[in-house]
Amino acid sequence: MKHDIVIIGGGPAGLAAAVACYDNGAKDVVIIERGEELGGILNQCIHNGFGLTRFKESLSGPEYAERFIDEVKKRNIKYYLDTMVISLNKDKVIKAVNPTLGFFEIEAKSVILAMGCRERSRGALNVAGTRPAGIYSAGTAQKYVNIKGYMPGKEVVILGSGDIGLIMARRMTLEGAKVHAVCEIMPYSSGLKRNIVQCLDDFGIPLYLNHTITKIHGTDRVTGVTVSKVDKNRMPILGTEMYFSCDTVLFSVGLIPENELTKSCDIPLSPRTRGAVVSQTRETMVDGIFACGNVLQVHDLVDFVSEESEIAGKFSADYVLNGAKAHDYVDTKEGENISYVLPQKIDKAVSGHVKLFFRVKNTFKDCTIRVKCGDSVLLERKKKIAVPGEMETLLITNDKLKDLNQTVVVELQTNS
Repeated sequence: MKHDIVIIGGGPAGLAAAVACYDNGAKDVVIIERGEELGGILNQCIHNGFGLTRFKESLSGPEYAERFIDEVKKRNIKYYLDTMVISLNKDKVIKAVNPTLGFFEIEAKSVILAMGCRERSRGALNVAGTRPAGIYSAGTAQKYVNIKGYMPGKEVVILGSGDIGLIMARRMTLEGAKVHAVCEIMPYSSGLKRNIVQCLDDFGIPLYLNHTITKIHGTDRVTGVTVSKVDKNRMPILGTEMYFSCDTVLFSVGLIPENELTKSCDIPLSPRTRGAVVSQTRETMVDGIFACGNVLQVHDLVDFVSEESEIAGKFSADYVLNGAKAHDYVDTKEGENISYVLPQKIDKAVSGHVKLFFRVKNTFKDCTIRVKCGDSVLLERKKKIAVPGEMETLLITNDKLKDLNQTVVVELQTNS
């Protein structure tokens, strides 16, 4: 088969990218989704709070997805469900398999990577203990409760304060379970402030910062966990152990972008985001291959996923219709107190404003964020508070792009 644009992933990123491709003139678009339905992770996120930025109303995950699915169907954009992409190469040849067509190949002029994330598992943490039943990632528990209608357990301890973990603390409580604690090894929560308030504070669920699970008890089924306080090096402090009796442990300890296909194309990855290195067009360092959504950087809000994916869709369509263009890259870099900056490269050959996405390393109050190019300050913003759990953005206007002649650095300094 041959198609102009192939989008790998039919979640919020892939759907928004497909609509943007079509609306920008590239009509021969196909979405490949390994799940049984379009919508991706949104299908199991039945809580509300989606769409506040984009649609100015509070939607559930499936409602938000349905808006884009309807737009895809309205444009008659082709999609394959229950289809697994096996490989992708630099020549943009995709090998995939599904129950209907069996094994097949697609030659594309442009590819958009929108595969999303997977959850980090217990195995990545080296938690001591046996391997009893009752240990789940928060996303797996969410799927059991919201889609399959099964309760994983009745007495719960959650490790990690990521947004899915916070939301599942509330969900399990609403379904009749007792959530004894949410433990976070860092001195701050990695979730949105609104989720801490709505999911923990409103239900009286304790959040233990600077704490982690040091042992899981039980043979056939989890019977309890030992939780210890950690020092500044995140090592358990002897004598601070607490025991919680429970039958279920949920892990919400971070997301890992699904970049196996990205690696197979030898596309450079950022060690900071674990996603592809891209310019502001979301084009990777391989011409014609773009990336967007959580496979590129882990977002807090799906509204921002859609915004980023529309950028990738627009420029993918431009690539197909007008061909590859010469690049004039300037690097971006994380400075003091900044954990990462995206895009990692700014293409001066592309006109238009550039929105920088970045996260801070810790919780800072009364601070100033600056964007610098050499000794000159391009822009700065004062903030009363900046936290790692919420992504920050700054806009470099088009008129400032011509002045970029060396690495652009984003830094944060406290005013006190």
